This record gives sequence, structure tokens and C-alpha cells, in this order.
Amino acid sequence: MRAEDSMGSGDAVMAAAPEDYDGLRALLLSRREAMPKRLKQLAAFALEHPEDVAFGTVAGIAEHAGVQPSTLVRFAKSLGYDGFSHLQQIFRDRLRERFPDYRERLKGLREAEGHHVHAASLLDGFTNAAAVSLERMRESVRPEELSRAIETLAKADTIYLLGARRVFPVIAYCAYAFGKLGVRAILIDHVGQLGPEQLATATKRDAVLAISFTPYAPVTADLAAAAAQRGVPVVAITDSAFSPLVASADVWIEVAEADFGAFRSLSASFALAMALAVGTAEKRAEG
Repeated sequence: MRAEDSMGSGDAVMAAAPEDYDGLRALLLSRREAMPKRLKQLAAFALEHPEDVAFGTVAGIAEHAGVQPSTLVRFAKSLGYDGFSHLQQIFRDRLRERFPDYRERLKGLREAEGHHVHAASLLDGFTNAAAVSLERMRESVRPEELSRAIETLAKADTIYLLGARRVFPVIAYCAYAFGKLGVRAILIDHVGQLGPEQLATATKRDAVLAISFTPYAPVTADLAAAAAQRGVPVVAITDSAFSPLVASADVWIEVAEADFGAFRSLSASFALAMALAVGTAEKRAEG
């Protein structure tokens, strides 16, 4: 163990662990100067990348933060938590608070607008969020990743389209676009919980296009992982290197949608879906 990773004896006596993210953040900031080097490094990473900490594995977070996996456990216990999973739950709870249910989102908009939501303000807010989303995607998507994704989809006999809940409209558009472009595609709609059966016919000659964003639909992650285990190539669209889709993907493309009043845009996702569909059809035509 590195000496710099060890906590001093004075840390053994501490107040109860914070029960919410704001309390945790305040505690980390108050202890910042007194922390050993590696714990300070991990604290900085956690505050800068809270979504990644919420869903990452111990090994993955440690690698990206530049520390040993055991440091995450020591870090959590130094703050009064039973272990890292206990600390990680605070970050996951933060995401649920950030994206509350739709009635709470509407309530938040009313409060922000003085108890009356103006139509012009809504249009302006959602338009700005869409513009920010598109600009983020322009900066985050690397041409070589997009080319690899198109090549993977173009080589497939059949493309299986996988997405649920908020992103279902995007994956449904892909089914429409691929159909119009003469590319064989199957929409996994999971009606009657039949997603596993709908995807069971996929082989190594096919491909899966999977889309999921924070807080990630479990059915999407599970079905993508099952397909990858059978050797089916997976192209993923997601919002973080810590997304559960990344582990299953042969190639993944990062899209981080902006939000207005906790209602997240889908404009960047639709633009990318259009690029993939048309690019796939063009690639097939070249072949």
C-alpha cells in the first residue's frame, strides 16, 4: 500500500457519512487539503465525473481516475461509508434527483417561470438545448469511430435495433430509415417481454445497434451483452465511457444530450441515427 493512500489516525473518528450528494460534495471540499495525494486525486475525479462514478465498475473508475482499485474502498470508508457500493449509491441517487419524474419536472419549470410556463419560453429553452446537443456531438464524435460503426452495420446481413424508454423514438426511426433505404433491419420492441426471443436469431453475420443514455435501460444493456457473448457485433450510442453498453460494444459513439428543465433533447441522437442509416446504405452501395 502506498503511504500516501493511508489515512491518518485522526480519520478514524468522524461524523456519519453524508446521505446526499450535496453533503458529500461539501465534505470532500472541506477535507480536500488534508487528504493524501491519491484520495485527493480520486475525490477530484468523482466531483468532475459524477455520472461516471454512478455507473462505473471499481476497476473502470480506478483506471480512469489513475488510482488502484483498493483506493476506492479506502476512499469510501474514510468518508464513513460501509464500502464503495454504499458511496456509489449517493451518486446514483443524485441522478434520480437530477432527472425526476415528469410531474416534478413540470413543477420545476413552473417555479422557474413564476408559476406560469410561457409557450415562447418553452420553445426557446428546448431550441437552445437542441442546439447545445448538436454542437456537443459535433465535438465528441470522432470520424474514425463513425466510419467503423458504419462499416460494421454495412457488413451485417440483418441489423437488430435495440433501444427502450426515452430513446425508443430514435431506434424506431432507424427501423423506418433502414427500411426505406433497403437495408434489412429488425426492431426489438420487447413487447410482451419478448426481447430475448426477438434477438435470439441474431448471428455473427448480423449486427446490433443499441442506444441507451443515463440512467440506462437495463433491458437494453442486458440484451446487448447477451448478443455480444454470442459473437454478434454491437454498435452502441451512449453518453459515457462508463455506460454498461461500452463493455458489449465493438464500437461506441458518445452523445451527451443537453436538457431544459430536466427534459433532455434527442436532437443529436436523431442526427446521428440519420448519419448512420444513410452512411450504411451508401457503404453497401459501394460494395
